[in-house]
Formats: sequence, structure tokens, C-alpha cells
Amino acid sequence: MAPDVIFGVYIFLLAAFVGYQVISGVPPLLHTPLMSATNAISGISLVGSIVAAGAHYNAVSTALGFVAVTAATINVVGGFVITDRMLRMFKRKEKRRP
Repeated sequence: MAPDVIFGVYIFLLAAFVGYQVISGVPPLLHTPLMSATNAISGISLVGSIVAAGAHYNAVSTALGFVAVTAATINVVGGFVITDRMLRMFKRKEKRRP
């Protein structure tokens, strides 16, 4: 393997480990704002993947761009669904009057 590939895999694994440690240490009360920030970052990656899919460099880049658009869209929509569910947990329940 080329040294650049090994270095890239090392950085990826290190980032995944650090990311997991950071996210697991977040108290439940802060998950909703954290999820909203993650959705913003995913939106940026969605725009980038749309640009990659539409650039028409070659068939491989267009196909990979399409896969990236699909994955980023699922990520953004899923993030909004989870954020909405978490926000509903914090709403006060209204008492019904007889």
C-alpha cells in the first residue's frame, strides 16, 4: 500500500475514535443542539455532493456523486426527524379538562 493511503486510513480511524469519544460524553440535554449543528454540516456536504454529481468529469465521478447525494440526503432528513422527535420529548403535556 502507498504511504498516503495508510496515512489516510490512520487519520480516518483516529477521527472516528475521537468523534465517538466526544459524542458519547455529551449529556442528553445537549443532544438536540448538537444534532442541529450536525444537520448543518450534512447540508454543506449535500451541496458539495450535488456539485460533484453535476460536474460530469466522467461516469465514475457522476455515479459516486449520485451515491453521495443519496447518502447525504438520507442523513439530513434522518437528522431532522430525530431532532423533531427529541424536541417533542421536551414539550409539556397539556392536561385535559373534563
